[in-house]
Amino acid sequence: MTTLRTLSSLLLILLPWASTLPLTAQSQPAHPIVLHAARLLDIKSGHIVKPGEVLVQGDRIVEAGSSVKHPAGAEIIDLGDRTLLPGLIDSHIHLFLHPGAEDLQTVQESVPERTIIATLAARDDLMAGFTAERDMGSEGAGSADSAVRNAIDQGLIPGPRLRVSGNAINILGGHEDALGYNPEQHVLPNATYANSADELVTVIRQQFKEGADFIKIYETGADAVQDGKLHTVYQYTELELAAAVKEAARLGKPVAVHATGEPGTLYAAQAGVVSIDHADQLGDETMRLMREKQIFAVPTFTIFEYFADHASTPEQAARERQMTALHVQEFKKQIAAGVPMALGSDVGPFPHGTQAREFVLMVKFGMTPLAVLQADLLNGAKLLGWDGQIGSLEPGYFADIVAVPGDPLQDVSVLGNVAFVMKGGVIYKK
Repeated sequence: MTTLRTLSSLLLILLPWASTLPLTAQSQPAHPIVLHAARLLDIKSGHIVKPGEVLVQGDRIVEAGSSVKHPAGAEIIDLGDRTLLPGLIDSHIHLFLHPGAEDLQTVQESVPERTIIATLAARDDLMAGFTAERDMGSEGAGSADSAVRNAIDQGLIPGPRLRVSGNAINILGGHEDALGYNPEQHVLPNATYANSADELVTVIRQQFKEGADFIKIYETGADAVQDGKLHTVYQYTELELAAAVKEAARLGKPVAVHATGEPGTLYAAQAGVVSIDHADQLGDETMRLMREKQIFAVPTFTIFEYFADHASTPEQAARERQMTALHVQEFKKQIAAGVPMALGSDVGPFPHGTQAREFVLMVKFGMTPLAVLQADLLNGAKLLGWDGQIGSLEPGYFADIVAVPGDPLQDVSVLGNVAFVMKGGVIYKK
């Protein structure tokens, strides 16, 4: 009964959107739209154009610059003293998580309930200006993330463009196994087991059968800082990861890993994964390989900050802050070494729609606002496999456009106050 009441209340939250939600057949306005604002960010050149205009027809950008054509019958939208820029990208999210005990969510909440929660999370992220995201594991909800992605693509619910992995992959007794419970209760893990190269291949084939766009593997855990150095256990050998990368590549798909330190991060780089997420501490050879192979590091600082601020004990808070301090120190080394960066917040354990904090933290810890925006938009588009389609305001690109007050190159925190959201030519927030 409790679950039914929860589901009913969530549906009541979602249903008001039904009357305003654009459906696929109706979502593309017959008329062109011209967006006008005080400024426009040319992300590739790094320049602010004044004023800024974008001509949109259907789901694509036709023209962008200081002045564009105003075709007959065009709708002119004046956004005033704001900056137009491409829709934001979050390369590390968890739609099926919300604040609270992560392990208990899988145990206490059914997959249907979690799927409804995920649709609300997708809406919140879109309304915050994130028009494309990579869901790094459904945390025990299996291929339900494929259903959410498909519903968004079909115009049934509002949300970002999604790349999804289904369940992440883990070893027995590994980082995301259901540890600390009575074994006789057979509590399910938040990931799918694979304990050898052959099992990795089998699970990967199943994940793709169920609709995954990429594969997410847990490569390290648990973590501890000793004498100023990170110590973390690797979960798969380089040969096992290489088998996973080869199998995914057979279908033209990438593999991403949760990996915080050596030697797991080195094994991942040697195997040729597409990204190393968290990347708390990287060795010199790992950084060299990442630079050479253009493997992205995704730092996820926001989740570290949140865990430290919401720790259950002072001792836990101290551990989280110690880990963050080490991460920041290593991040500066990674920037200096030329490691490619992408922006990902790990949102889910903290509230969806608030992850623009990641921009602020990446600037605080050593990058310029422009470098962070290019990591987010240009590198994020590459990481999600949409290079040349999103991440820039250019003719032929999807009309994924947001507007923020002020100049984000001067104050990156304005990205936390998105005033206008368009995705695929459809206005979701104005």
